[in-house]
Amino acid sequence: MSSVPKSGRGLHERSPLTVLADGAEQTGHMALLVLSSFRHLVAPRRPGRGLRRVLDQLYLHAVKSLLVVAVVGAFTGMVLALQTGAELREFGAESQLPAIVTAAMCREMGPFITAIILSATAGAAIAAELGTMKVSEEVDALEVMNVDVTGFLVAPRVLSMSLACVVLTVLVDFVGILGGAMVAQSQDGTSYADFFRGARETLTHAELLGVSKALYSGLVKAWFFGLLTGGLACSAGLRAKGGALGVGRAVRTSVTASVVVTLIVGYLLTWMFWA
Repeated sequence: MSSVPKSGRGLHERSPLTVLADGAEQTGHMALLVLSSFRHLVAPRRPGRGLRRVLDQLYLHAVKSLLVVAVVGAFTGMVLALQTGAELREFGAESQLPAIVTAAMCREMGPFITAIILSATAGAAIAAELGTMKVSEEVDALEVMNVDVTGFLVAPRVLSMSLACVVLTVLVDFVGILGGAMVAQSQDGTSYADFFRGARETLTHAELLGVSKALYSGLVKAWFFGLLTGGLACSAGLRAKGGALGVGRAVRTSVTASVVVTLIVGYLLTWMFWA
C-alpha cells in the first residue's frame, strides 16, 4: 500500500530545474549522436552495407509515408487558398493568390507539415524500436560484440530521416499548390493556366544556382528538421529505461521534443533567410 503514495510523491517532486536539466542532457546526447553519425557517414567502415541500411530506412520513412503526407499537403493548400482567397476578394486582389499560396507552401508550410508528420510517424517508430532494443538489452549485446551502435543503428536512421524530409517536402509543396489551384478555380474562377503561371513566376526568381529563395530556403529547413527529428528519436530511444513504460516515455519524449524543436529552429532559419 505504501508504494503508491511513494510513486506519486516521486512524480510530483520533479522541480523545473530537474526538467530543465533533463532537457539539456537530452539535447547534448542528441547533438553527440548526430555529430558521431556524420563521422560514420563521411568515413563508413563498410559502405555497401551502410548504404543498404540507409535505403531500408528510407523506404520505411519516405515511401510508407507518401499517402498521408500527400493528403495532408493537398488539403493544407486547399485550406490556405480558401482562407486567403476570401480575404483577397474583399480588396479585389485575387490575382495575388497563386503567389501567396506558392510562397507559403514552399517557404513554411511544406517543410513544417512534413516534419510534424514524420515526427509523429517515423520518429515515434524509431524511438519505440530503439527503446525496445535498449530495455531488452539488445543494444548492450551489440556493444559486447564490439558493434558500433552509432554507426549501425543511429547513422542510417538520421540520414534517411533528413533525406525523407527533403523528398517529402517537395511532394507536399507540389500537391499543396495543386490543391490551391483547384480551390482558386472553383471559388474565384482562376484558370489552372493562370494559377500555375503565377506559381512559376514566384519560383523562377533565381537567386542561388538557378533556384529561387522561396524554394531552397524551404528545402534547407526540411533537411534540418529531418536531421533533428531523427537525432531526437534515436536519442530518446537509446536513453529509454524501465521496461515497456520506459519505451512509452521515450516515444512521447521524441514526438514532443521534435515538435518544439521544429518550431524553434523553423523560426531561427526563417529569421536567417528573410529577416
